Amino acid sequence: MGSPSASTAAPLSEALPGSWRLVSRVDVTSDGKVHVDPALGSDPIALLIYDRAGNFSAQFMKRDRSAAVPERSVEARNNTQAQGGYDAYFGTYVVDDAASVVTQSLLGSLSAANVGSTLSRRMTVRGDSLFIQLETTSWDGLPVTRTLTWQRVG
Repeated sequence: MGSPSASTAAPLSEALPGSWRLVSRVDVTSDGKVHVDPALGSDPIALLIYDRAGNFSAQFMKRDRSAAVPERSVEARNNTQAQGGYDAYFGTYVVDDAASVVTQSLLGSLSAANVGSTLSRRMTVRGDSLFIQLETTSWDGLPVTRTLTWQRVG
């Protein structure tokens, strides 16, 4: 009788499909300081959906949209730009299981400048939690590492 095999996690391409609600979104500068992005605030509400046919949709909203958020002309590296405290985009995605990277091609976006963009993110699924990390530019032009934590809701 052989030894029991170690339990292995499902590949990202199998674990990712579903609906995800944002738990946290944290931007950190190169010197390790947390940087709050004023476009969406420190605790935005968000929903992320990946289906098994290769389609995705993402929506983010600043919890308190009562104060006007000025528009910015800074182009975000590997990311979209929120407008008025809201960001939304959708398109198709492919998963590189070996690298744990998801590449998204935007077919539509709240910001017209982002239509046709390609965005790549390192992702990990552990149980019902999704962790996404990307190098990007904050609303005010500062380079940051953004870490998003999501909880599966469907």
